[in-house]
Amino acid sequence: MADDAGISISDLTVRYRGASRAALDGITVALRPGGVTGVVGLTGAGKSTLLQCLNGIVPHLVPATMGGTVRVAGLDPVAGPVASLSGRVGMVLDDPEGQVSQSTVADEVALGLEGRGLSWERMRTRVPETLAQVGLGGLEDRAPMTLSGGEQQRLAIACAIAVRPAVLVMDQPTASLDPAGTTAVFALIRRLNREHGLTVVIADHDVERLAEHADRILVLHDGHLVADGTPEAVFGRPVELGALGIRVPQVTELVAAVAGTTGPDGPLPVTVDGAVAWLTDRW
Repeated sequence: MADDAGISISDLTVRYRGASRAALDGITVALRPGGVTGVVGLTGAGKSTLLQCLNGIVPHLVPATMGGTVRVAGLDPVAGPVASLSGRVGMVLDDPEGQVSQSTVADEVALGLEGRGLSWERMRTRVPETLAQVGLGGLEDRAPMTLSGGEQQRLAIACAIAVRPAVLVMDQPTASLDPAGTTAVFALIRRLNREHGLTVVIADHDVERLAEHADRILVLHDGHLVADGTPEAVFGRPVELGALGIRVPQVTELVAAVAGTTGPDGPLPVTVDGAVAWLTDRW
């Protein structure tokens, strides 16, 4: 894991042209290298804007007025074009079908490598290695559009990690997937993080998966960062998040219904294992 794989944001403000308010207003946060950070909030809270600031899509491709500073993997996304970050920051979006353009799975992964100037010899090794990492080994000659939704999203992840980035940014990567596909994608994200030290920032509405797999949760509301902490510290307070219209994991809702809105010694559990241990200690 590279020492400069962290993310530092200071007083970040973003306003789109013609907007009545800032999409982001005074965001300050530092994310350690090698962590998995989940970003939650209602539609319009600023999640996509925040993620797109991490690789320069905002303001280079999506014009906006920006204030403050952003540093990602040792680079300034505002200082250079989006292509200058492509080797350090990988991006995965919510629609895997809309991200594919090549006739075969292998060609899809090779496209980004070719853009980075890798030799044919290195690509011949890197492509199958990367596909094996995401569980698509042996599908090199398949047409991407014949893959399932979950397989297409894993292909999108393969394209993002093939260039060996330090940071992987994911914007609603499970929005179009069924429960099985969602489970597979989150398991893959966590494995890549653990085995390769990849720093991951993921915006998603699946709070159950984020509670299980993320190390840290950021909550955005109307462009402001309103909560920042471990999944237990953030999701374990259902009354506070409920006031913002943000759902907490179902197991937390269940424990709250059984034992009250908060425990006497801190927030409520946010995973099944945590709930079993919490209830066992009290009954």
